[in-house]
Amino acid sequence: MDDTARPLRRPEASAAVEHLGWRYLLARFHTGVAVGSPAEAVDVTATAVRAAGPAAEGHLRADLRPGRVLLSLQDAALANVTSVDVDAAARITTALLAAGREADPAVGGRPRSEQALELAIDALDIPAVRPFWKAVLAYDDEPGLDGPTDALVDPLGQGPAVWFQQMDEPRPQRNRIHFDLCVPHDEARRRLAAALDAGGRLVNDGRAPAFWVLADAEGNEICICTWQGRD
Repeated sequence: MDDTARPLRRPEASAAVEHLGWRYLLARFHTGVAVGSPAEAVDVTATAVRAAGPAAEGHLRADLRPGRVLLSLQDAALANVTSVDVDAAARITTALLAAGREADPAVGGRPRSEQALELAIDALDIPAVRPFWKAVLAYDDEPGLDGPTDALVDPLGQGPAVWFQQMDEPRPQRNRIHFDLCVPHDEARRRLAAALDAGGRLVNDGRAPAFWVLADAEGNEICICTWQGRD
């Protein structure tokens, strides 16, 4: 395999772009750019597209909002990032700076940091329930992962990914669907503290910093996740 097409391991992916104002979340690079109007959002996006260049054709995704442009990079065929995405992130950051803009993941500040949401469904028989969720959400298989227990993704990139967690026995007194919120590794502890201050409770931190399991006052669960502790 050409080294430029090699999926990066989580630690090297994060380290490669952190100084550029991007963060690694769920096998994708993310950043944001503050803007003052939809017209500025269009200009920022055009700058990013030009800077990404033909080498990153199909890797760049832009979500234009009146106050912020959300940018992400990923090799869609691999469902992962490679050195091509690192180079594209560097070119985009440089071009934005030249235009008086900043690639900013907003860690620890306002607006909230870049993040990525997944929906986890606990199931005793994953192959039996997966087709339902694929159909009702009109989701697709993740590239290269079309097995009967693999995750599902929104083909338009608008909704959260859905993955399935194997259960060994029924858990009637516990919710069977929970959220996985992937945040930048340097945002996780601030978000954890904020959730606890807001009335949440820590259910389990045995796998931290890969994830912390939290629950609200009625026991509904969410995991705060990072890339760390997984490689």
